[in-house]
Amino acid sequence: MSNPKKNIKNIRIDYSKSSIDFNNIIDSPFEFFKIWLDLALEIDPENANAFVLSTVSSKNNPSSRVVLLRGILEKSFVFYTNYLSSKAKDLDENKNVSLNFFWPYLEKQVRIKGVVSKLSDLESDTYFKSRPISSQLGAHSSEQSSSLPLNFSFDKIVNSLEEKYKNKDVGRPVFWGGYMIEISYFEFWQGRPSRLHDRLCYTLVDGVWTLERLSP
Repeated sequence: MSNPKKNIKNIRIDYSKSSIDFNNIIDSPFEFFKIWLDLALEIDPENANAFVLSTVSSKNNPSSRVVLLRGILEKSFVFYTNYLSSKAKDLDENKNVSLNFFWPYLEKQVRIKGVVSKLSDLESDTYFKSRPISSQLGAHSSEQSSSLPLNFSFDKIVNSLEEKYKNKDVGRPVFWGGYMIEISYFEFWQGRPSRLHDRLCYTLVDGVWTLERLSP
């Protein structure tokens, strides 16, 4: 007989850890986000800055993957990637993106919409230099999203690069750098009992954040 706990139809969670105080709303969604991010960093620091980035290709095919938040500016979020990757090719065609942060231990989720643009070379250079040497060499080694033989090994490439850059600055490859996401929409979701979840939205209209509560 199958174990009912392994049947996804029988998985149930009644969320009850927190709520959104709709009588005391913070005007800035960035400040609200930072409060939730700080809570996530306390409980799960290794995964708190991970989010799902969704893009749309030139053929209108959506695609999602997990990337890491690496900075919060005044009106935008920052992440880094290979400019030759599938996601970057999507962004060349369509600069509209959506983001999703999910912190299960807090029963919190944040949905975000925005438009991307590339960071300056100086900003990308500065961040690249802050990365561990192994990550710098990894960026040089990978033609991200390109096809590889199933038995391919990066060992020779990495060893060669280690020898090449021994006692030298690695330097950022021109095909690697950062993106800035200028945000126009936040939705803060807090799990609540009986699936009556709290949902608070911030929408940027003519430079001003407007607030709206949504039904679960």
